Amino acid sequence: MNMPVPEFRNTPATPNANAPRVLRGAEMIVEALLAEGVRTVWGYPGGAVLPIYDAIAGQSALQHLLVRHEQAAVHAADGYARATGEVGVALVTSGPGVTNAVTGIATAYFDSIPLVVLSGNVPTSMIGEDAFQECDAVGITRPIVKHNFLVADVGSLAVTLKKAFHLARTGRPGPVLVDIPKDVALASAPFHYPDKVEIRSYRPAVEGHEGQIRHAAQLLREARRPYLYVGGGAVTAGATAALRELAALADVPVTTTLMALGAFPAADPRYLGMPGMHGTYEANRAMQECDVLLAVGARFDDRVIGNVADFCATPRQIIHIDIDPASIGKRVRPTVPIVGDARRVLDKLVAMLREARTPLADRADWWQRIDGWRARQCLAYARDGLRIKPQYVIETLSRLAGADAIICSDVGQHQM
Repeated sequence: MNMPVPEFRNTPATPNANAPRVLRGAEMIVEALLAEGVRTVWGYPGGAVLPIYDAIAGQSALQHLLVRHEQAAVHAADGYARATGEVGVALVTSGPGVTNAVTGIATAYFDSIPLVVLSGNVPTSMIGEDAFQECDAVGITRPIVKHNFLVADVGSLAVTLKKAFHLARTGRPGPVLVDIPKDVALASAPFHYPDKVEIRSYRPAVEGHEGQIRHAAQLLREARRPYLYVGGGAVTAGATAALRELAALADVPVTTTLMALGAFPAADPRYLGMPGMHGTYEANRAMQECDVLLAVGARFDDRVIGNVADFCATPRQIIHIDIDPASIGKRVRPTVPIVGDARRVLDKLVAMLREARTPLADRADWWQRIDGWRARQCLAYARDGLRIKPQYVIETLSRLAGADAIICSDVGQHQM
């Protein structure tokens, strides 16, 4: 008996509203940047990143600012990050594009500035063949980035970008490079941008060890010559309010590095100015003669302490607070190391000082010595009316600009 043959018809599949969109790699980059809150990118085009530029040109939510040199793109993104606290983003092409960006990347690395630098590369099939404008961007930038990625497959592009932003802005901030071959930017895949990522080997400590913080509070209470040495990490952590409260509560003189200028009011009588080779006489003498030194988000660099052996020749108790464990003990061994976010640690330190029942040690003699050093007026200069001194120019500009001005300086004597 012959059975009827069933008839099969090609019917269109019902579209799944929950299915991820299929996007080209270049389009994924734009979507990822927007998801991270990025609205401005600085860059300079080249062949390897033209697909990304096409994607940027096809929308209006993300603004691109054209520079005349890749180094300027990274410096501009760096300046934006410093002024806003957000992650700065730069876009450069392969070969000379990414090598031109190296100086800006290194600047951000040493100053702990959050950046994501997107670099183009030759197609994955040509990597390692000395192709036109090919260079090892990952190898070249490895010593001057917090981390870098070479994206080998478009399917991993979205999660890689999420990791890059997570690394750039958490823990000790810094630059992250994402190297994107041209074929990855052109390839298509389903796009899903994760809300968060977990990196097993990366879990920054932020709270600080309570026992160490309590030990630090005890040292500060008992110190007769305490000193607060503040670096740029305090600004990054948003710890300025806690710093001011701590200085007033513990009656501690304060010095701030170049990166921390503004973290403590210069008009406050407890402020001694900058330390180091460009610092004031009183700030440097206090650094040498204190008995307890509390360093917050500072790295004891050579411009501040000079020769390590000479600095360590004077006995003192050192408390070092930093979110980067690699920075603690790198140049000077502390008595009390505290790994954590500066604001959170200082908040706990202030709370412990408030709860303490024992009074502070007498600091009258310490302040008398400091006033004696201040009396030298090391920053004073003659005003004879015959010539205009650089100091007078800077003071006049400061007065005319007002408190809300953003001033950019070159590097040199006028910066200090």
